[in-house]
Parts: sequence; structure tokens; C-alpha cells
Amino acid sequence: MTYRKHWSTSTDFKLYEQLRALSAKTRIPVSRLLDEAIEDLLVKHNFIFSSGEFEGNSPQK
Repeated sequence: MTYRKHWSTSTDFKLYEQLRALSAKTRIPVSRLLDEAIEDLLVKHNFIFSSGEFEGNSPQK
């Protein structure tokens, strides 16, 4: 986890419950699901150009 940033946020409780349920069902950690969701949002808003641009392989500034 060298290239990960620990942070805190608040969200709608129902979204939180659904995210936890998805994580349990798929056995994918919540942090990975959030990475995917944030990346999709950045692509949607043309902030990054392709999915997979942030794979955690480069240092965060």
C-alpha cells in the first residue's frame, strides 16, 4: 500500500450499505470498488482519458 492515500469521507447511508453488500457478494474490497467508481467518474468528466490510467503503479503526489 505504498501508493495509497488514507482519507475519510461521509456518504448517503443507503449507498454505504449497498457498497458494503456489493463488496461482500463479490469479495472485492470496498477500497477497490471505490477506486473503480472514482476512476469511472474521472473518465466521465474527461478528467482522465482512459480507464486503467491509475493502476496504483505510480507514486501519488
